[in-house]
Amino acid sequence: MIKELNTEEYDAMEKSGGMLVEFYSKECGPCKMLAFVLKDIDRNNPDFPIYTIDFDENTELKERCGVKGFPTMLFMKDGEEVNRLEGLKQKPAIIKEIENIQ
Repeated sequence: MIKELNTEEYDAMEKSGGMLVEFYSKECGPCKMLAFVLKDIDRNNPDFPIYTIDFDENTELKERCGVKGFPTMLFMKDGEEVNRLEGLKQKPAIIKEIENIQ
């Protein structure tokens, strides 16, 4: 499940279990390429939550999470960041991080 969130939705959501939170920019080429990778991962893991957050429209949340660039993926377990990957990453690296938090 891939879902776009804003700051208010992120703050209000239940954060139990594992999840991937990706900060992206609509103008970012690597972000657009990563979107295809995440859609492919989602097809094979439809029950694993993937959330996308627009870097430019949610600056307060971006700063609170310490996100400096895009794309940035936060791998979270029960609301706590376990790891992060910055920049465009290949599917195997992302899947490995997902497996570590499931």
